[in-house]
Amino acid sequence: MFFVLSKIFSYLLNPLFWIFSLLIITYLLKNKKLSNKLFLISLIVFYLFSNRFLTDEIVRLWEIDYPSQNELNSQFEAVIVLGGGIVNYDYINKKLIFRENGDKLFQAIDLYKKKKVKKILVSGGPGHLIYRDQFEASFIKKYLINIDIPENDILVDSTSDNTFQNAINSKRILNDIFSQESRYLLITNATHMRRSIACFKKAGMHITAFPTSKNTGSRLWNFDHLFMPHLDSFTNLRTITHEMFGMLVYKIMGYI
Repeated sequence: MFFVLSKIFSYLLNPLFWIFSLLIITYLLKNKKLSNKLFLISLIVFYLFSNRFLTDEIVRLWEIDYPSQNELNSQFEAVIVLGGGIVNYDYINKKLIFRENGDKLFQAIDLYKKKKVKKILVSGGPGHLIYRDQFEASFIKKYLINIDIPENDILVDSTSDNTFQNAINSKRILNDIFSQESRYLLITNATHMRRSIACFKKAGMHITAFPTSKNTGSRLWNFDHLFMPHLDSFTNLRTITHEMFGMLVYKIMGYI
């Protein structure tokens, strides 16, 4: 039930849903003066939500930065890769389709090849209300084996539906192999890292954050970035509102 409700609220937190709702109310209102005011509010909200400079600043405050080189000098027992948006399987053509979050996996492979980690743990079940047969972690394991990473160095949790379960299941798997004092690298999106760190620390694991897929870099001061509306801003803002709401709910549930 918690999983279903979290997905429903995720849709409701979409900024485009808010603007769409305002426009519907504006259309249905019989009071012309009030309707015009709401329409103006809708335009203002649309512009603010679509402004890349403003949304970038919000994202910049939320995202976790990369670890320092000093933190990466020693070898970690494993790198934990949180699934979600990395890969799907095309059952018709029988091939993997890498998605927008593939950076998480490729960074983990790079760390393994550089001998920064001994093992790769991929944690991620279906994580979707409809496509319950998409066991992402299992797909990724097959891919890693195909690129000659030894099967003994690949660990899989294909049952987790959320970040809390990622942490609990990862701890169970790793504690069967390593001591409870072992240190691990944690890989997920920079925007998702705050909630992930909180869950893994709550589970009692010693982790170093290695965020990927950062949405912000150096500040841009060109006209287009400062003033022109952009659809990417809605995506970034939706991600941030989802994460903020997730942190609140996880706190209430005692997950963090």
